[in-house]
Amino acid sequence: MLIVNAEIDGRGGRAVRVENGLVVAVGAGPGDNPRPGAAEDVVDARGGMLLPGLHDHHLHLLALAAVASSVPAGPPAVRTAAELAAALRAAARPGGWVRAVGYHESVAGDLDRAALDAIVGDVPVRLQHRSGALWIVNSPALAALRAAGERDGAGAGGALPADGRLFRSDERLGRLLGLAGAGGGVELADLAVVGARLAGYGVTGLTDATATTGPAQVTTLRGALETGALPQRLLLTGPPGVDVAGASVSPGRLRLGPVKIVLDDGQPVDLDELAETVLAARRRARRVAVHCVTRLQLALALAGFDAAGGTLPGDRIEHAAVLPPDLLDAVVAAGLTIVTQPHFLAERGDAYLADVDPDDLPWLYRCAGPIAAGVPLAAGTDAPFGGDDPWASMRAAVHRAAPSGRVLGPDETLTAARALELYLGDPADPGGPPRRVVAGTPADLCLLAEPRRAVLADLDPGPAVLTMVDGTVVHHGR
Repeated sequence: MLIVNAEIDGRGGRAVRVENGLVVAVGAGPGDNPRPGAAEDVVDARGGMLLPGLHDHHLHLLALAAVASSVPAGPPAVRTAAELAAALRAAARPGGWVRAVGYHESVAGDLDRAALDAIVGDVPVRLQHRSGALWIVNSPALAALRAAGERDGAGAGGALPADGRLFRSDERLGRLLGLAGAGGGVELADLAVVGARLAGYGVTGLTDATATTGPAQVTTLRGALETGALPQRLLLTGPPGVDVAGASVSPGRLRLGPVKIVLDDGQPVDLDELAETVLAARRRARRVAVHCVTRLQLALALAGFDAAGGTLPGDRIEHAAVLPPDLLDAVVAAGLTIVTQPHFLAERGDAYLADVDPDDLPWLYRCAGPIAAGVPLAAGTDAPFGGDDPWASMRAAVHRAAPSGRVLGPDETLTAARALELYLGDPADPGGPPRRVVAGTPADLCLLAEPRRAVLADLDPGPAVLTMVDGTVVHHGR
């Protein structure tokens, strides 16, 4: 393929030749561009911006795919207890399960089994908190899960809680749902819908940041790559022992990334066990990515790295949702990378203003401060726990406005060009130098309808004109 009349790095009239999955030639401009070959497909960019495909450095693919068969249970779709009851009751079907996602306490308080029973008590319901950390089930669901556990040889993971609140239990819940005939898995068709939508944004690479990824999840994701249902490149986190061997996909389409560690306030943390997990990653030549959404979690992560003998280049903090100056100094000293989610301010900013400790508000999802301090900073959408549009994430990094319009952390805003770079880092080096369209690089490309100046004016370019992964067109827009 030859792409002509493209704008690259702000210079128009340029041509790019793609062969065998690589960019093999990039012209400097009119008079110095490769000419079309006899059997070559030619795409006229019409002055549009051509850039490397975006990489989402933190999302949860299988959970995102499962949203298609789920009921929204929190803002903005559901804001009151009455709306929640209406949504759950409308989805209830005899003999079927209701899967609801995105719940927040602002809707109807802290739910438990009894509260769900009062809303829907005749069919099994499982409802996920928007943090992704908690599932709540009603009595029919709890009874079905207990019966499944007994058939499974009872006892794996201990007794299910009587209040129906299952904390950090995704792996166990998925197994029991399968045994209960509740369809806990994700179909390739669901992943195909997700892959196509992300390709429309110009996304060519994904880092799945799920901590509980195991053999069953790897098999599903590998199948999606092998069949083309998922067209992007994929970097997997997960536990130290996760394995991706045996995938019959082109080199570089499926790779292992850092080991994911989740820390939660209110849950005991054994520093020796945390250090051992870090060392287990080291023994497998993997880096570590630690989930940190509070001051305490970040402090524990830093202590865990110290207990394991320190950090290595490429170790990451996921979210860094609260990053006060003293902890930023510690992150700098440790040489850590941050992968953050500025769009949570646009999606949840008013809830933060109401619920977050005032001392923490200035330090939420910082951008400019870490960059100025020399911290490599990248972004990911955290979809489905945040919106999956990376351009919305970039806009939030520029404006940092809550839905009400109030700006959170005005000193943390980025320029549009710098916000775009949050999604242009190498997947193995998020926050590092942005990838560029140059000869010898993989042909993972995104062509937009407008030139760079127009794109950066509002960071809302609409669907990509063309998205390529490994030299193959995976999206063709207007």
